[in-house]
Amino acid sequence: MLNLFARAHVSRVTTPIGRWLVARGVSPDAVTVACTVGTAAAAVWFIPRGQLFLGALLATVFVLFDMIDGAMARARGFSTPFGAVLDSVCDRIADGVLFAAITWWCLASGQQALGVAALVCLVAGQVISYIKARAEGAGLTADGGLVERPERLIASLVGTGFEGLGIPYALATGLWLLAAASVWTVGQRIVAVHRSARELAATMLEADVADVVV
Repeated sequence: MLNLFARAHVSRVTTPIGRWLVARGVSPDAVTVACTVGTAAAAVWFIPRGQLFLGALLATVFVLFDMIDGAMARARGFSTPFGAVLDSVCDRIADGVLFAAITWWCLASGQQALGVAALVCLVAGQVISYIKARAEGAGLTADGGLVERPERLIASLVGTGFEGLGIPYALATGLWLLAAASVWTVGQRIVAVHRSARELAATMLEADVADVVV
């Protein structure tokens, strides 16, 4: 949902940076990979060791820089199919590693129930993205939903960072709300795919009838 409201404001910052990097010969794919490695490294190195605020802060920095690759593609005037696939794959890697690191910390600190919430967020987040990709591959649509990637990252990173600052129940509140919202979003996208499939079937049927009549 945040994509609808924040994209224009974010572009004001990322566009000039993207142009600057392109002018110096930097590849958007290189930025994508570098930011993914940075996010994963920050999450795995700091969060399981209990350095929650530092891990969340560094991961947030790399996540924000990851938005620049799209601005670079626009500044360059074109994007490539490989770049689009690489960006999606790297997003899944970064998200998976981040929630795995949070789960690791939860279980290591003896908070098994919270670890379950983190696992639900991890799995549901991957499924949400997979539903959309699989639907588009089948010629269907599955856009929208209560929580998409920006919301998942905000809830997890803010909750982790506040927990690291000693704010009680910050991570628990964020993870349990995100877990419930993510499961709801999975259902929303399945319903959206079902609706899209019915509309496609109706369109094909109308086309067949029109061909017979003609």
